[in-house]
Amino acid sequence: MRDFEFSNHCGYLIATLNIEKATILEALDFKSFLDEEIFKGNHNIIINLRECEFLDSTFIGVLVVTWKKIKAKGGKLKLVKPGKFAQTVFHLTGTIEIFETYDSIEEALSSFIIPIDDYSATINPNQKYN
Repeated sequence: MRDFEFSNHCGYLIATLNIEKATILEALDFKSFLDEEIFKGNHNIIINLRECEFLDSTFIGVLVVTWKKIKAKGGKLKLVKPGKFAQTVFHLTGTIEIFETYDSIEEALSSFIIPIDDYSATINPNQKYN
């Protein structure tokens, strides 16, 4: 099993970490993969941390830099099931404020969908549809 797996679901990139500890050793490879995917046009990314119990500061830095790149392109980065230690580190560093976290990939995917009430605010009433 590889340390990282990437899949696409309905236009959303899902990056899964298959490691217990994400450290500087994995951070650079993971950043390279994410940068390549962002370059390909994947601007909505879900990172599945279900198997990962520990994230070091370098790996969190990769997540923050990736979040900034995606946000600048109009996309979103969402995290699934960060472990208790990772959540504690997110709280201590203040990065919990920028990441949307979910209990499952399905929840993260459904969060991309705009509810009907919110969608009406994005419609231009003067736009004509064919």
